[in-house]
This record gives sequence, C-alpha cells and structure tokens, in this order.
Amino acid sequence: MARVKRGMTKHRRHKKILKLAKGYRGAKSKLFRPANEQVLHSLMYAYVHRKDKKGDFRKLWITRINAAARMNGISYSRMMNGLKKAGVSVNRKMLAELAINDAVAFTQLANVAKAQVNA
Repeated sequence: MARVKRGMTKHRRHKKILKLAKGYRGAKSKLFRPANEQVLHSLMYAYVHRKDKKGDFRKLWITRINAAARMNGISYSRMMNGLKKAGVSVNRKMLAELAINDAVAFTQLANVAKAQVNA
C-alpha cells in the first residue's frame, strides 16, 4: 500500500477552520487546536440558539399583546380565550403587529374577545 501524506489536505482543513474562527480572541483565532474547539462549540451554540430565538420572539409577542390588551381592559389570557371562542384565528405575531401599528383594529378584536368571555 502506498504512503499517504496529508500536506495539502490538512492545510486546507486547517485554513477552513481558522477562517471560521476569524474574530475570536487570542489563540482561538490563531492556533488550530483551540480554534477548532471553539468553532465546534460555536456551531453547536448557533444551532441551539436558532431554536431558542423562536421562543424568544413568542415571549415578546405575548408581552406586547398583554400590554395592549390591558389598555383595552382585558387580560392576555382572557383575550386569547375569547378570540378562540369567537373563532378568530389570528396568530400572536399578527396580534402583536396590530397592537403596535393598528390600535383601532386591535381594540375591535379586544371587544370581540370581551363579548365572548362575558357571554
């Protein structure tokens, strides 16, 4: 069997990792081993945090809807319950947008929810 020297392959792989590690502090951007460790961790964190971001936005939307709902005299949970009973299917993202940009429409939805909760 012929001997395999890894000069070019190894160099290319190291360059790829060091390119990903650009901007890291100290040895993590200069030396292969610490850079490789950090890049692997960073990629893992990026994957996990992409998933977390969805939950973070949902929390933000709920906070915005709750604030606007309370300005209309109803709590978040009662409003969502009332909208569900009324058969209004507007997602939280759109409700939060309405709360910020179209207060009149949001007030109408809040009134629909109030009517369903009180009925």
